[in-house]
Amino acid sequence: MNFMGSPVSAGVLLLTSALVAMVVANSPASSAWTEFWHLEFGIELGTWKVHSSLLHWINDGLMALFFFTVGLELKREFLAGSLSNIKQAALPLGAALGGMVVPALIFYAFNSTGPTTAGWGIPMATDIAFAVGIMALLGSRVPLSLKVFVTALAIADDLGAVLVIAFFYTSHIDLVNVGVGLFFLVVLIGANALGVRKPLFYALVGILGIWLSFLSSGIHASIAGVMIAFTIPARTKIDEVTFTAKLKALTEDFLKIPPKKVTLLEPEQAEALDRIQVLALSADTPLQRLERSLGPLVNFVVMPVFAMANAGIRFDGNAVQSMFGSVSMGVFWGLLVGKWIGVVGATLLLHWLGWARLPEGMGKREVIAAGFLCGIGFTMSLFITGLAFGESLWAEQAKLGIVLASLVASVLAATVLFKFPASSSRR
Repeated sequence: MNFMGSPVSAGVLLLTSALVAMVVANSPASSAWTEFWHLEFGIELGTWKVHSSLLHWINDGLMALFFFTVGLELKREFLAGSLSNIKQAALPLGAALGGMVVPALIFYAFNSTGPTTAGWGIPMATDIAFAVGIMALLGSRVPLSLKVFVTALAIADDLGAVLVIAFFYTSHIDLVNVGVGLFFLVVLIGANALGVRKPLFYALVGILGIWLSFLSSGIHASIAGVMIAFTIPARTKIDEVTFTAKLKALTEDFLKIPPKKVTLLEPEQAEALDRIQVLALSADTPLQRLERSLGPLVNFVVMPVFAMANAGIRFDGNAVQSMFGSVSMGVFWGLLVGKWIGVVGATLLLHWLGWARLPEGMGKREVIAAGFLCGIGFTMSLFITGLAFGESLWAEQAKLGIVLASLVASVLAATVLFKFPASSSRR
């Protein structure tokens, strides 16, 4: 099995990282652990400088790469995936909307007044890595249609979370820096239109132009990652027919070169391979190439580091009391019950009204399981927690609610898929 390409491996590593953070946070090394994440360092470019803690650089900088891959995935799905036409997109979009509105309302029911209302966005998000990892662990118990539906729903959910962050979790906006960022965004859009395909160009302009501008603008820098992703070219330079014909010719040229019994290639062979590699790049899209290359980095570095930096919940004498705080209750019931009601209710309603059809192979069992799977709200929920509450006691309450709800939702989803027979229409 390819470890770096396995959703099970990504989910297990993410869970392990969170557990490590919790264990250390409740050990004698707790103080040193906290001090480590609060080490200060910064960037200086002339008179412009930004200084912050390691924790904030992870949440504002490293997670921008996570949001960049989210943007790549969203663009691919809108162009040629499950969200590319209204008939296919209606069900996951409707289910995602229901799965965002109901949890927010449940949280608000527990926190209708005061500063804790800021956390209404925390239970709205689904953690696609955990959800996909659990489905992979369950193997044949999960039909392909359920995997596709939950993945599409989680991608739509990510889009909703990005919009919520952009519009509701921003500080004072500096219009000058926003203008600078938008200027460089136009530069990247123009480069795409002119046929520029070098990822390095988009990286330099994106990071130095858009990300740094947004970092100082008041709009969360993670939004820059999504915006940059949408400028990445999603077209090939040559079509499949041309590629096949040229590849055949180059392969024939390679085979005509007499091989020698040495480990090194002949110069003519190396030259032929170079031409084949250039041809292969022309037949690939920069968007998909970046998505493939960055996937392992995000899944096996960025998200585990984020989990270790943000999931350090202390289970001291106040933990039980914190669990029954309004923030913990709002997050816990919002994720566990709100997500289920929103996803299942919207899915069945759209199907009953005839506005969307359940995918072949999905019945009530799969819809019920999907509702619980969407209650796993780890990464994005922790991220929004930081935006809403910083490092306050309310943040600790929210993290406790996130972890417990995600654990219970995982168990309930697995129970439904193991204990109840698959739908008769399953493929």
